[in-house]
Amino acid sequence: MRLDGFGIFVKDMATMVRFYRDVLGFEIKEDENTSNVFLEKDGTLFLLYRRTDFEKMTNRSFGYIDNINGHYEIALSVENYAAVDLTFKEVLSKGAIPVLEPTTEPWGQRTCYIADPEGNLIEIGSFNK
Repeated sequence: MRLDGFGIFVKDMATMVRFYRDVLGFEIKEDENTSNVFLEKDGTLFLLYRRTDFEKMTNRSFGYIDNINGHYEIALSVENYAAVDLTFKEVLSKGAIPVLEPTTEPWGQRTCYIADPEGNLIEIGSFNK
């Protein structure tokens, strides 16, 4: 088996489409009210799937956490340390929720964290000074 992509289950498709498209720059061509959104970012398949539609498809209900949650992270890389700081400021100005301001970790990565409108963690980082 090989990893082909990943997806997240969303409550408010329109809000999440606008966030990933307008704040993070993902190329999304589907309508904001569609059931699921497939996109490819840097060769990785990424899916936004409406929670209620997935539950209907599987004929079961699932538990979801509200607010900022730590179940997983989506990791995005940028060119260098300066780009981490700049990107953090840019996405905050567009509505991202700050979680961790840019910091340089002992293992040599400059990193920061934001959350999307439904509380999913997104890391923005670089190992290049």
